[in-house]
Amino acid sequence: MSDDAAAAVPHTARRADDDLRPPPIGLLPLFLRFLRFGALAFGGPVAQIAMVRHELVERDRWMSSARFNRLLAVMQALPGPEAHELCVHMGVRARGRIGGLLAGLGFMMPGFLLMLAAAWAWFRFDVGQGALAAALLGAQAAVIGLIARAVERIGRHILVARSLWLVAGLSLPATLAGAPFWIVLPAGAAIHGLAATGRRGAALAALLGAAAVAVLWLLRPAAPAAVDVLAAAAPATVLALFLTGLKAGLLTFGGAYTAIPFVRADVVPRGWMSDATFLDGVVLANVMPAPLVIFGTFAGYAAGGFPGALAVTAGVFLPAFAFSMILHDRLEQVVGIPAVHAVLDGIAGAVVGIIAATVLQLAAGLAGQGTGWPLLAIGGLALVAAWTLKGRFAAPLILAVAAAAGQLWLA
Repeated sequence: MSDDAAAAVPHTARRADDDLRPPPIGLLPLFLRFLRFGALAFGGPVAQIAMVRHELVERDRWMSSARFNRLLAVMQALPGPEAHELCVHMGVRARGRIGGLLAGLGFMMPGFLLMLAAAWAWFRFDVGQGALAAALLGAQAAVIGLIARAVERIGRHILVARSLWLVAGLSLPATLAGAPFWIVLPAGAAIHGLAATGRRGAALAALLGAAAVAVLWLLRPAAPAAVDVLAAAAPATVLALFLTGLKAGLLTFGGAYTAIPFVRADVVPRGWMSDATFLDGVVLANVMPAPLVIFGTFAGYAAGGFPGALAVTAGVFLPAFAFSMILHDRLEQVVGIPAVHAVLDGIAGAVVGIIAATVLQLAAGLAGQGTGWPLLAIGGLALVAAWTLKGRFAAPLILAVAAAAGQLWLA
């Protein structure tokens, strides 16, 4: 609604509309309702949010459409899977914090259980090898194309200022060069946060300071070979996997695809799994009714079995629960502060560059398997298909066709 249109609506009418509340509902029916949402959560966040909006806002009037739009804008500014965060928020409105917990658990439960079962079968029967190996290569190439499409889609919504383009453009080569996220993300937050509030000289100083820190980090004395080996061979403890998931949950801005580089940066270089196995998890997540970040469950299982799967999943989803349950009454006010919003936008801009770098790293790893032009063709065609096809089943269809093509060309 425009400002003029909003002004034309009487204040009391807007107030009454914003005061819409969910009807009385028991805890078990609340859980079952969001469990149903989770079982039907195909098609990514757009389809998931549309489903929640249709049933709870347009049909059952749990919240006004205007308030839902404001809430969605807040969730998109915060890290974490926004569809899950919306469900937690709706549950809090219906039955308080216990309602938010049950709504969030219900929404994530179908995807979590399916991914846990798929991960068990994957490694129990060694699905990644043997007769299906060629099909999986095709699907892996296609999922890289889907991630590349996600970079454009996420960037279109996030990179709305020149300073954000600068942040993303610098984050890409910095990540490829080996600069860690704890340099890249604060730099993005500072550069855009200062530029957006008119302090361009300070933003330039932040840029130069971040560049100096990155160069010093990249030129640091190399660790002894024995230390590198020990670091790479560090065990995948439950705590380490929980922290991996927590980092992804806290840094997932603009969509679940942005969690991919942060999980990969922990599990692949440490030798807990290969890039190919990691991509297999992303492939599975794209065909399941769940937020895409459920691929973390697969990564956790690959690295640490059932305890590892629980640890990564808990870490990924903890921020989504916490933001909506703890800050329920303050989200709109806090994120509406210009300085806070600018900092969050700067982090999101840096994440766009990081995920673009991860696409190149994954593509290089897949190309290194020596399968030549067929994989390049499959990935390119998947990118074109992702650009043109719409609907909640577009990604599963693309992956299925790519798997068939891989079986045909690469077997």
